[in-house]
Amino acid sequence: MVGTAAISTTAWLSSSVHPSNSNSIPKICFRKGISHSGIPLSQTLYFSFLSTSHPPRYSSFYKGSRRQNQFSVQAASSSASVGSAEYVEEPATKTKFQQSLSLPGCSGSLSLFGTGFREKVFAIIGVKVYAAGLYLNLSLTSELNAWKGKSADAIQEDSSFFKKIFQSPSEKSLQIILVRDVDGKTFWDALDDAISPRIKAPTAVDKTALSTFRSVFQDRPLKKGTLIFLTWLDASKLLVSVSSNGLPSAVDATIESASVTSALFDVFLGDTPVSPSLKASVAEGLSQVLK
Repeated sequence: MVGTAAISTTAWLSSSVHPSNSNSIPKICFRKGISHSGIPLSQTLYFSFLSTSHPPRYSSFYKGSRRQNQFSVQAASSSASVGSAEYVEEPATKTKFQQSLSLPGCSGSLSLFGTGFREKVFAIIGVKVYAAGLYLNLSLTSELNAWKGKSADAIQEDSSFFKKIFQSPSEKSLQIILVRDVDGKTFWDALDDAISPRIKAPTAVDKTALSTFRSVFQDRPLKKGTLIFLTWLDASKLLVSVSSNGLPSAVDATIESASVTSALFDVFLGDTPVSPSLKASVAEGLSQVLK
């Protein structure tokens, strides 16, 4: 019964309900006998990165559920191994993120500033697809002095704050950890559906960049636990790395298009992010540093 309904119906959690009112948070009900954790995301299930026009503010809501606001913002040794690293757990998915790491193509280590998750609702079933964490070069925080003393809520609602982060020449990376199997084509199609509308008049350079981006995921099964790193070296250059066995040792693709890199950043940290919990957590993490 789930197959047909899940394929044809996509339901969204209401964005008109303020999460701070715990009595009004929508509940997801599961029909008896249906296992929501066993639903695979493949080409037969429509999976979209697109968010609602007015995503809910997660800041107050997360205070009641082990909100990610105690990141140890320290530069990591470039030789730190997975086994010796400290972790932060994203509470909704129980996914662990290293507090700091070094990635291929980056000049230095990056520190974790926030985590969140992406959930889709198929018919009446809530499906968590991945957890995500944003890593920044610590030098970037010195460029954010204009927001010193601002609250996490004020930072979260200030689009110029996140534009400043994107435009900074300092390196930053988004780590995606899949919490279920996803077909590579399905993953890319969903990501492309979110990126392309944000590029109003794509040029030949943009189309080439999107084609290169697509090639990383086409015909590639993405198993639960796969790591995907989207690393901005600057505002017009992005590195894509995928690994199913720990941190990546190489770069799978280099994307050179200011329009594509900007659109991708907007998908996750713009005014209508696909993971409001990630943006809220990043705002909280940076507000702590900027006190």
